[in-house]
Amino acid sequence: MQRITLSVDDDLAAALDRHMKTHRYTSRSEALRDILRGVEAGQRLDREADRKGDGFCVATLAYVYDHDTRELGQRLTQAQHEHHDLQVATLHVHLDHRSCLEVSVLRGPVGAVRALADETVSQRGVRHGQIQLIPAERISRRHAHGGAAHEHEHIQV
Repeated sequence: MQRITLSVDDDLAAALDRHMKTHRYTSRSEALRDILRGVEAGQRLDREADRKGDGFCVATLAYVYDHDTRELGQRLTQAQHEHHDLQVATLHVHLDHRSCLEVSVLRGPVGAVRALADETVSQRGVRHGQIQLIPAERISRRHAHGGAAHEHEHIQV
């Protein structure tokens, strides 16, 4: 690990301290490391997608929606089925009498995952949609689990 010195203005230092307190970091260094990891991950995704046309990622898509919005639940479920190749799992939570929170775990090409997220959060009745993309790569290996050798895909982040 390398030590670096960084000079920032008072407002930026105060913002970092607020971020540190809000997210319960024990030091400015750890807060900055996580911020930089997030920036690097985003840039890697952009570079990967630009270079290959569609880099691979794992992602979470979280959104709140009004279940009383006409046919919204059916449209969301239909989109999930149409993109079954991207959907790993979905958690559904009833927040109150009208609002539901869904968190979907996705994996696949960055462009396809972003398109599904955009399609989902742009639906009338969906609020507070946000996606978190994590760059990854698919790795196929032959190895054994409990003695039986086989080949299957793993995700490396």
